[in-house]
Amino acid sequence: MKKTMTAAAIGAVLALGAGPASAAAPADWSKVAAKDITLFYPGVSPLEWIQKGTEHGGARALKKGETCADCHHEEAADMGKKIASGQKIEPSPIPGKAAFIPVKVQAAHDGANLYLRFSWKQPAALGAPKMDDKNPVKIAFMLESGGKVDLADQSGCWATCHTDSRTMPGAAETKTKYVKGASLAEGKFYDLYQWRSGEKKGFDGHVADTRVMEGGSALVSAEGKQDGDNWTVVFTRKLTGGQGDVALEAGKLYNFGFAIHDDNAFGRFHHVSLGYKLGIDAQADITAAKQ
Repeated sequence: MKKTMTAAAIGAVLALGAGPASAAAPADWSKVAAKDITLFYPGVSPLEWIQKGTEHGGARALKKGETCADCHHEEAADMGKKIASGQKIEPSPIPGKAAFIPVKVQAAHDGANLYLRFSWKQPAALGAPKMDDKNPVKIAFMLESGGKVDLADQSGCWATCHTDSRTMPGAAETKTKYVKGASLAEGKFYDLYQWRSGEKKGFDGHVADTRVMEGGSALVSAEGKQDGDNWTVVFTRKLTGGQGDVALEAGKLYNFGFAIHDDNAFGRFHHVSLGYKLGIDAQADITAAKQ
């Protein structure tokens, strides 16, 4: 039986620190352009699967340089339905698992900090098992700079997802997401940020030869709020940071993807976006303009 949140929890703002006084998100987010992105349930579709032409028809287009979003942006919901039902690439379908989640993404910056706002409606819970007792919802996003990670320009976060990662069928539970040929020194990594609803905490890490959830220095705050069925989460991160943080500059584009662990899910049982571009004062799928 699904546990309900208390009225106090529903209305509360869950935050990681107040951050410096200079960090101030847009006062009126309604004036900031929003990008509608549909997250879908990916089943067992690691990097190795999307590159295998005998199983994934888009493998040929990928080899020609097309992006996953080029082919699938408009059909993400339909893909989620096929996968969540077990019709495709999910050997153990979960009863009641939501097939997709529509999300509005907004971005802005003030010259010192990037602000990313995600808002979505909580899918109806139909009996999916609770895997993470601590956190009803988690949301994470990753950034990559310059396409230094192979296929990051085309596949978004898929370059971190492999057949031997934990929760994949037959994989060891100790193996996390990773990047092949990763090198922090050479910039071959993903910058990773996450917010957890139950723990009321934000995380600043990276994915290189393994996934590290802490150690970054760019995250100022991560704040989440549930209002009825609606969730809103705002991340504030410095444009610059330290090791494992992608430095953001005006006029440049960055590879961007995000995921939501809904209804106490963990591991691969999340909803994911395709790969998109985040621009800082630059035209992109999602543009962070100076406010």
